Amino acid sequence: MTLPLQRILGALSSFGRMIGQGRESGGRALLGLFRRDQAGSNTQQVNFAGPPASVPAGRRVYAVGDVHGRADLLVRLIEHIRSDLSQGSFEGRPILIFLGDYVDRGFQSREVIDVLLSDLLSPFETYFLKGNHEAAMLQFLTDPSIGPRWAEFGGAETLVSYGVRPPRTRTSLEDWGRASEELQAVLPPEHLHFLSNLDLSVRIGDYVFVHAGVRPGVPLDQQSEYDMLWIRDEFLTDRKPLGAVIVHGHTPASAPHRDSRRVGIDTGAYLSGKLTAARFEHESVEFFATGPIVSSPSTQSA
Repeated sequence: MTLPLQRILGALSSFGRMIGQGRESGGRALLGLFRRDQAGSNTQQVNFAGPPASVPAGRRVYAVGDVHGRADLLVRLIEHIRSDLSQGSFEGRPILIFLGDYVDRGFQSREVIDVLLSDLLSPFETYFLKGNHEAAMLQFLTDPSIGPRWAEFGGAETLVSYGVRPPRTRTSLEDWGRASEELQAVLPPEHLHFLSNLDLSVRIGDYVFVHAGVRPGVPLDQQSEYDMLWIRDEFLTDRKPLGAVIVHGHTPASAPHRDSRRVGIDTGAYLSGKLTAARFEHESVEFFATGPIVSSPSTQSA
């Protein structure tokens, strides 16, 4: 089901808590970009050590980091990506990949999914990856006992976004069972279908896009779902070649990271106001984000 953009924008404009909007720029909707190139444009390729990776010739690929219930930032970032389509030349439909964690932490989880199902994405060939937070939300629908744990990392905010009151007593399984039943009752069928049919990874050229990362030493086609949704230190600190450059979210940082092993684009949008995207074309990678201008991306060598 495709939702009209005007309905979504209207809902966002009436949403009482636009967390962070207005703090970042004195009330202005600001799209901050990481660097300017010599010609004065608002993005710049970041050089790094290691052999160049690339996407197929003539194609353009965008990836968006963890949204976490910030539909306000998501709309602004997608509008910028749409305007960026007029820059340069490429073949076929541009590819847009979302790296998961659409829900939890921010109070606009329902609105985020509405945006992802809307005609705002109509120019793109889209891929939606599964994050650990979507996995937890789906599990809560059938296993209310995880409710207290889910609430600790943002599930309570997701319940609020769907009009479900989180239990006051975190240890009451009866209350969590009630909340699970209420969420099942109000969850739109198209939202459940979306959440139940997310991809775990997608490969384009020399890049593999995944939510959290991959386990070093395991072939890319043999990675477990758990690792692709949850892995962190074992992936981030290792230096072994991975068989592709991994593009991921899951681990927030103040600025995106790029080296010859991985590209990380989770910049903690729900708190920072910076929702980050990366553009891949030929051998170049460029970053931009909502919010104020931030420091240059890491160029650490693998």
